[in-house]
Amino acid sequence: MSDHLYKMVEVTGSSSDSVDDAIRRAVDKASESLRHLAWFEVVNVRGHIADGTVAHFQVTLRIGFRLE
Repeated sequence: MSDHLYKMVEVTGSSSDSVDDAIRRAVDKASESLRHLAWFEVVNVRGHIADGTVAHFQVTLRIGFRLE
């Protein structure tokens, strides 16, 4: 097994459906321009409230990917 070097980026995904959907959207979008995605860490969860109910979720992630 060889040693690897990783880099992290921070991204924020959003969804009107769920926290899970916001995470998946963020990872999917990051995978369009980054290769070798390896893991993610949830840094922050927040949302928007409208008329007394949750209207939108925002999840900030750190995504780690292996450098070539």
